[in-house]
Parts: sequence; C-alpha cells; structure tokens
Amino acid sequence: MLTSLAYLGFRSPNFAQWAELGPDVLGCMRVPDGEDGAVRLRIDDAEWRLAIHPGEEDEVAYLGWAVESERDLPEYAARLAAAGIEVQQGSAELAEARSVDQLIWFIDPWGFRHELAWGQYVDPGTFRPGRPLTGFVTGEQGLGHAVLILPDAAAGHEFFTEVLGFRLSDKIARPGGGYSRFYHCNGRHHSLALAEVPGSVGLNHIMLQVPDIDDVGTTYDLCVERGVPIRKTLGRHTNDQMISFYLTTPSSFHIEYGYGAIEVDESWVPATYRRPSTWGHKLTDEPTAKSPGILRRHPQPTAG
Repeated sequence: MLTSLAYLGFRSPNFAQWAELGPDVLGCMRVPDGEDGAVRLRIDDAEWRLAIHPGEEDEVAYLGWAVESERDLPEYAARLAAAGIEVQQGSAELAEARSVDQLIWFIDPWGFRHELAWGQYVDPGTFRPGRPLTGFVTGEQGLGHAVLILPDAAAGHEFFTEVLGFRLSDKIARPGGGYSRFYHCNGRHHSLALAEVPGSVGLNHIMLQVPDIDDVGTTYDLCVERGVPIRKTLGRHTNDQMISFYLTTPSSFHIEYGYGAIEVDESWVPATYRRPSTWGHKLTDEPTAKSPGILRRHPQPTAG
C-alpha cells in the first residue's frame, strides 16, 4: 500500500531561483544538485524531498509515492496493468537519482507521471534548516500534500481510490458546482487533493507543514520582506483545520505553508463542507494571486 508522498519533481526555466527561495525563505536545506543541475531541497532525514529541474516551461515532472514494502511494487504493477495503465520498471540509475532502493513508474490518464518507490534513503540527524526554523512535520506523514487539477474529479476519484488505494478524507463544494476532494494514505489529513477545472490538468499547490505557528509567521514576514508574492493571506481551513498562508513560487505553482492540521485514523468518517476556510485565506492584490498554478488544456479523460 502507499504510505506517503515521498518526493516531488518539477521542471522550470526559473529553477535557479529555488537556490535562494528554498533555504532562505522556506527554511529547507539545499543539498548537492542533480546531474542535470536540478536544485534539490531537503526538509528532514530523507536525502531530498523537492527537486526543481531545468525546463523550457513550468510543469510537474513526477510525483513520488512511498510504498510499505518491496512486495507492494509488483502488486501495484499488476493492479495498474489490469486498469490499462502501462507500467515501467525504474532502472538502477533512476533509483539512484531519486535516492531510493527501487521504483516503478507510470503515466496516469491525465498525463501525470507517478513513481512508486521503496527504500527512500535517509541520513539521520544531519538535517540543518537553511535559516532558523523549528523544522517540518514529516516522518510517517511524508513530504506534505499536492493538489492536482483534473477536468473530472469524479473520474479522478475512481482512479486514485480504486487503483492506487487512497482513502477519501472529505469534500468541499466548489463555486459553480462540483467538489474538491481530499485523500489520505497515512495520518496526515490529506496527502493528495483533486480540484476540478473542466478541460484542464495541472497542479495548484503543494503543502509544507511546520510544528510551530511562529515558523509560519516568520516565513510570512520573510515573503513580504523579500518580495515573494503572497497568493492567500493567513487563514484556517475548515477540513484539516490547518492555519496557513499561500505563496507563489517562481515556477507558477503555489506553496501552502502551515501549522496545526488535524490527523486521521482508520475510524475517520468523511465530511462535506460548503467553504474551504473558517476565516482568512483571502486572495491578495498580487498579480499572481489568481493564477491557478501550473495549468494546461487537456481533453476529457477516462480512468483506465
């Protein structure tokens, strides 16, 4: 079974700007670049969690999901093949580049590349934040979460729950109809969310969680001081109850930087909400505030 969001990769013409944003603003630790010059960032004992590769346009390169055991990889390969998804075995060179023992990968019905990995390499006790910071909430909960944009969230629900095994946490009604859907694979309220935008696919934001509300405040101040665009003001979500704000990265997508999310367990019962926040999270006047993130047109897909 999937256990967490292990790592994320992006491509961007502005990849070099992450060398400053990552450590100086977000508090990540910069580690040696990838072979292609990718800026790689660390937030815990894992050798790295975020990689921003050189690219001609902003796009999601891959989403890496950890599995519980080696046995899960062939089981997932069979399950994906039964759903009509072509699965590739990751080479030793690819596994080394991702800092994992082994992996398989596939392209989902919407064009996203997912990598299922086992044995993520760690270096305990050597994480040093790029600036004064308490740290990040990771461990069994993984990196954080990613919010994908799909043309049909209902089809996405079928694929991600029936094929990959995610469990629904809750839904939030969207203006004009439909729902954003939130999914967990561990104690984090959601490691994946799906937002519906007809005819489009992309990624709206990723989330990093810190263990101290002051870390959120100091990061907000640094964004203001350094001119990092704030997309949404400080606020609290209805569903996971996280207190957070949203900043816009040099690579089109946004980062939710937050504290205090609730955790879920096997007894969790999904709920439905009419609004995403109990207070705050207002769009700012920044030119990037209304950007949906990384977005491209896509025909209506079918799951599998």
